[in-house]
Amino acid sequence: MPAHPKVLVLGGGFAALETAFLLRMRHRDDLDIRVVAADDRFLFRPNSIYVPFGADPGSLLVDLNEPMRRHDIDFERGRVVEVDPDGRLVTLDDGERFGYDKLVIATGADTSPDEIPGLAAHAATIWTTDSMLDVRRRFESVRDRVRAGERRRVLFLVPPNNKCSGPLYEIALMFETWLRRNDARDRVDITWSTYEHGYIQAFGPRLHEHVAEEFAGRGIDGHVEEAAVEVGAGEVRYADGSARGFDELIAFPPYVAAVRYPALDSDERGFVATDPGTRLAAGHDDVYVPGDAGDFPIKQAFLAFLQADAVANHIDAGLRGRDFDQPFDPVSMCIMEMLDKATFAQVPVEVTGDPDRPVRVRPDGNGGYKVGTSPVWRLGKKMLGFSVPMRFSAGEPFHAGRAWQAMDVGIKAMSAMLAD
Repeated sequence: MPAHPKVLVLGGGFAALETAFLLRMRHRDDLDIRVVAADDRFLFRPNSIYVPFGADPGSLLVDLNEPMRRHDIDFERGRVVEVDPDGRLVTLDDGERFGYDKLVIATGADTSPDEIPGLAAHAATIWTTDSMLDVRRRFESVRDRVRAGERRRVLFLVPPNNKCSGPLYEIALMFETWLRRNDARDRVDITWSTYEHGYIQAFGPRLHEHVAEEFAGRGIDGHVEEAAVEVGAGEVRYADGSARGFDELIAFPPYVAAVRYPALDSDERGFVATDPGTRLAAGHDDVYVPGDAGDFPIKQAFLAFLQADAVANHIDAGLRGRDFDQPFDPVSMCIMEMLDKATFAQVPVEVTGDPDRPVRVRPDGNGGYKVGTSPVWRLGKKMLGFSVPMRFSAGEPFHAGRAWQAMDVGIKAMSAMLAD
């Protein structure tokens, strides 16, 4: 690399900001960093699960202009229309072009409800804050109609090709708690239907068991291995010819890449092929793809942080002339909210190469595979919901520095007491 290399980061989500802020933390003066994002506000999407239950969507946004300015990171609002890896050029929708020495593509994923005919027309889907407000309206309608003496059927649906089903599980469990608190539970039939072989399949049998126990205790009728192929008025139809009825349908649509890059090796859904450890795009030594834009099968914020760390570490090692010894190690961590308690999961996973079961819990990861349910874990959820936006608003990486070290100690202590 040249003496003062240019790092161009595409995206404004978890992986993009973590990469940019971590590189700036380590290289104050010897690195030019530019971030290009479609929006100048970061959305803390994990906390959008609270919007159906009254949270203000505006509280989830972090303005990026001030932290970028404060840390001498050039910030450009725009949409990418072309990446030319041979010419080391990126073109935006307004025609502006930027060169780079290192390119970080972290433009994330999007959802594709139209893949399931009728889904967009008949379901409230979860992804944007506007869609979460639609879920809120439907939940409130269910509550009000039940209070008026009606009975309602609410179906939660995970169709094939969804890459991160966890948030919909949270909303279903929160919905059950919310109904009880609103004295409206008895006349609502809640059904869960997923294409997965087990509940939150990617995170293994222990989390499946915890979810199954919660569903049974809350009277939620859960079903797995149901592949939705079409949605009609009041009915979901499945690949095996069966169907399920509903009054309200809440769904988490299939995933696709938010931006497609024809010049890079990608799968049919637009996710870029990468080297597992470095997150380098296949066939390139100067293009990285951390987070949801890449081909790692699980799309999740904490894994995006870990991938971003690996990218920053690889660039840092090259700048300092050191060996790279901190590759991406996929140990997921999540906290599943239920409003009355929460489930913590720490899951070391590995890619299998099997499209039907793309990841599994690592056979040698038993000591690191932890799952536990307790009201105390709601505190951990709130800590994460406060800490990430605070760090990003300060222009600091989340998964580095003393703040993360303190939080990591707290999480490990809690997991030692409250998780198996």
